Amino acid sequence: MSKKKVIIVGAGPGGLSAGMLLAKNGFDVHIFEKKDIVGGRNGFIQASEYKFDIGPTFFLMKDVLEEIFELCDRNMDDYIEVKALDPMYRLKFKDKEFFPTINRKKMVEEIERVFPGSSEGYLKYVEKEQVKYDMLMPCLKKPYGKITDFLRWDLVKAVPYLDAHLSIFEVLSRYFDDKDLITCFTFQAKYIGMSPWVAPGLFSMISYSEHNGGIFHVMGGLNKISKAMANVVEEEGGKIYLSSSVKKLIIEDGKANGILMDDGSEVRADYVVVNADFAHAMVNLVEKKDRKKYTDTKISKMKYSCSTFMLYLGINKVYDKLNHHNIFFADDYRKNVDEIISNNIIPDDVSFYVHNPSLIDKSLAPEGKSSIYVLVPIGNTSGGIDWENEKASFKERILDLLESKAGMNDLRNHIEEMRMITPLDWQHKMDIYNGATFNLSHNMGQMLYNRPHNEFEEFKNCYLVGGGTHPGSGLPTIFESGRISATLIMEKEGL
Repeated sequence: MSKKKVIIVGAGPGGLSAGMLLAKNGFDVHIFEKKDIVGGRNGFIQASEYKFDIGPTFFLMKDVLEEIFELCDRNMDDYIEVKALDPMYRLKFKDKEFFPTINRKKMVEEIERVFPGSSEGYLKYVEKEQVKYDMLMPCLKKPYGKITDFLRWDLVKAVPYLDAHLSIFEVLSRYFDDKDLITCFTFQAKYIGMSPWVAPGLFSMISYSEHNGGIFHVMGGLNKISKAMANVVEEEGGKIYLSSSVKKLIIEDGKANGILMDDGSEVRADYVVVNADFAHAMVNLVEKKDRKKYTDTKISKMKYSCSTFMLYLGINKVYDKLNHHNIFFADDYRKNVDEIISNNIIPDDVSFYVHNPSLIDKSLAPEGKSSIYVLVPIGNTSGGIDWENEKASFKERILDLLESKAGMNDLRNHIEEMRMITPLDWQHKMDIYNGATFNLSHNMGQMLYNRPHNEFEEFKNCYLVGGGTHPGSGLPTIFESGRISATLIMEKEGL
């Protein structure tokens, strides 16, 4: 019997995880990627002798990826070199800085140093959030394609731990009184592009996953994960076609039967897996006549995450007073977040993140130099901010903050290479709807069954992976989306 053929549109982490598992289990896998490298937002930028991750720089919940490699009879450590970070990151407020660590004893001491009298709340947080994490994680590893999936016993048992009626900030207020300390355990809502005062309380499990399992750096950058996954796909006989742009899906008789390429050629298959940004794919890759649920109007009315303004700086200097991960909070963080979520305001006082991996990873820049990555959460393009006119002045504002607030004195004198990505660039150059870097928002109305299904509901033989489907945004959950969709295809074939 001939192998069942699977086309995967996009070589992002979700498409690659699905590709690994399907190729390993005997499918004829063909991945088509528009760019000339794999990874999508988990790819890299090369600027002369400097290298930068495009998007994710935090590697957490590494057990999720380890399991996918194990399912392919591989050891992840044979493909990438991973280093644990301790402290995990530096959190800088106006009048204090805090260095969270995975070491419980040291963490208690650090909390008492910065937030005296608050360590008892931390110990309660660890105890209670462990139970919540253990209850909820199995639920996120399963698909929600039928309304009856809400009746599965694992989810029924987990309902009391969902905290769906609370925000992350309200959940952490159970443990801490100091607003800055609460922020230290809730800023992770930005990983899914949401406000801690809006994101559902179940996402307190993100910060717990850091404090329980740690944060890691991948030597060479997190883009090496994508390269490693692509290697496994090809080792198992899968094919990856770079610089190969898909024009649209071929839908016939209510089934996805293949893809039409930009060059006019057709590629047919038994299954199609879509790894492109969900809303962008609907509007650009699927004809209107083939969309009954996800019409252009519905797509436009769905809720989306915030965006990011990015600077990638090649510096002929090492800033050793910066940590590996550094987050600088606006003086009025709540106001800053509210202005971001409005999508139509450029905040006067911004929060920003600085990644300084050259401290431990000498492969990203020449000796004595640094690859500095700067991320500023900002509204997506739906608010109408004119980034073509704003980007130059905003860039200068961020450089000023790096010199003053981040302590990178005389930074401008040391910049050899600079690359910039605005929300408009995310939209038009990276094919992300509204430039919403973290995809569809994660409010309860767009979670689980209410999120676009892994086995796509519009037409048969089509599956979704990536941040726009279940379980959601963030590398670990995107890896899971690939595993879920691959498993659904295998089950359909009786495997």
